[in-house]
Amino acid sequence: MSAERELNAAGVTAPALREAYRRCRALNAEHGRTYYLATKLLSAEQRPAVHALYGFARWVDDIVDNVHSGLAEKAAALDGIDARLGAALTTGTTDDPVLAALLDTVHRYDIPAMHFHDFMASMRMDLTVTDYPTYAHLERYVHGSAAVIGLQVLPVLGTCAPREEAEPAAAALGVAFQLTNFIRDVGEDLDRGRVYLPADELAAFGVDRERLLHARASGRADGQVRAALRDQVRRARDVYAKAWPGVEMLAPRSRPCVMTAYRLYGRILDLVENADCDVLSRRVVVSNGRRLAVALPALARAVLARAA
Repeated sequence: MSAERELNAAGVTAPALREAYRRCRALNAEHGRTYYLATKLLSAEQRPAVHALYGFARWVDDIVDNVHSGLAEKAAALDGIDARLGAALTTGTTDDPVLAALLDTVHRYDIPAMHFHDFMASMRMDLTVTDYPTYAHLERYVHGSAAVIGLQVLPVLGTCAPREEAEPAAAALGVAFQLTNFIRDVGEDLDRGRVYLPADELAAFGVDRERLLHARASGRADGQVRAALRDQVRRARDVYAKAWPGVEMLAPRSRPCVMTAYRLYGRILDLVENADCDVLSRRVVVSNGRRLAVALPALARAVLARAA
């Protein structure tokens, strides 16, 4: 379905606002392959809002991860976005296209502003924090970087139970996706000078940053590194299990989308295990064939749910 039909279904009529949503949709299509595929299973009127939420998160994340910018430049950019975000949420107006789409989505779905402030706080942590001594320390980061993403999207998805009952599972699913990314991208994160795996849990297997760097440089993870990563996979699967009951709390038309994302991200963990957790030299990727094999049956279920 084209962006124009989605915007029509969502009731977005103002030309400038339509262009703002189109920009967010393009960001999602370019950078969030699994996420974008899952959004295709949502009803047309839901998609622009999800694209807006993704577009804002991607905009900020790209600033943090820009290897060509210095720390001061990144901090200034985040300060600017934070100021414009605060002004937009306070006044209800903005001239920035991504923020315009985000602001419209916030108002349409009554999304609490604190979720965006928490997100910005975690993005600031990425400028100065390069490792996490314990999982408790990491939890503070993933609350703002991942849990609140689930909480932002939940009002768009809708629930068949009180929203507050579904929120813990929605937050857990955001965290599960983030932990999956940390495991898959451990090598790329090392290249950026970051380790998102709890240091004390790695140390239990005799692993530290230097051992990870050696594995990255040599292109081969030793037995201790693989054992430590298997332990992190176990943690991620536990979080997925906590998130699963929340799927039944979603509005029926939204379940196929979330189930697809759940299965595709879970498949990344399968691939990590199939590689014996040797992911320092390569990035495991779910094949297009597998994406379609999961998405096509889900599409049929989504159509039936909308018809019902």
